[in-house]
Amino acid sequence: MTPHFSRRRFLAGLASGAGVLALAGCDRLAQNADVDAVLRNTEKLTMGSQRALLPRQRLAREYAETDLSPVFRANGTQMPDSEEYAHLLEREFADWRLQVDGLVQRPQSLSLAELKRFPSRTQITRHDCVEGWSAIGKWQGVPLAHVLDAAGLKPGARYVVLHCADELEKALDGSGRYYESIDLLDAYHPQTILAYGMNGEALPVPHGAPLRLRVERQLGYKHAKYLMRIEVVDAFSAQFGGKGGYWEDRGYEWYAGI
Repeated sequence: MTPHFSRRRFLAGLASGAGVLALAGCDRLAQNADVDAVLRNTEKLTMGSQRALLPRQRLAREYAETDLSPVFRANGTQMPDSEEYAHLLEREFADWRLQVDGLVQRPQSLSLAELKRFPSRTQITRHDCVEGWSAIGKWQGVPLAHVLDAAGLKPGARYVVLHCADELEKALDGSGRYYESIDLLDAYHPQTILAYGMNGEALPVPHGAPLRLRVERQLGYKHAKYLMRIEVVDAFSAQFGGKGGYWEDRGYEWYAGI
């Protein structure tokens, strides 16, 4: 397994080792252009090394039913705080639609029932959080590849941006809303699914109902919950903070491969 490089852990290590830097000092380091450039280059090295060593379609380990964790912690948002989401939940997501647009030939607006008509995949995998905990869960959903193929990618498509319903910070420009992105290599990996089921039941609200991403070869914060829109783009530099995700805009690395 390729060692995983974490910007946050690296910065925290600097703070701990010096004994004088507080978290605010870490944030200042993260905002320093020279330090940021070094960290970004190291992240690229980690990504390049991992992908060179591992086959592109290599599967993350899958487990047996007997391995399921008795408790699977719900991290991050437990319930999006918006009238829109409250209405969708009240109607049991009958009015919910997944928008698929951007660099696609056939934009989609898919209901949960329509997504369930795609071929599905069930997998039991381990969720690894950047905070240091893990849990094993059973996920059912549609491979993201099927949805992208239904929309048809246009030339220049490189990344899939996942827009979510949960807003972690109030911001007029929408930059406080959770989002994530992955490249097409991970988007087309057979274990990358849009999950609507967990442990044999409908996906619970704390775990991202009605739909969440499972991208099994990456850390937990990449597994975006409460999906509302999939946007195919050629670059994510114009998305909010320009780093490819809510936490990436705040110092985490974009590539979180494990």
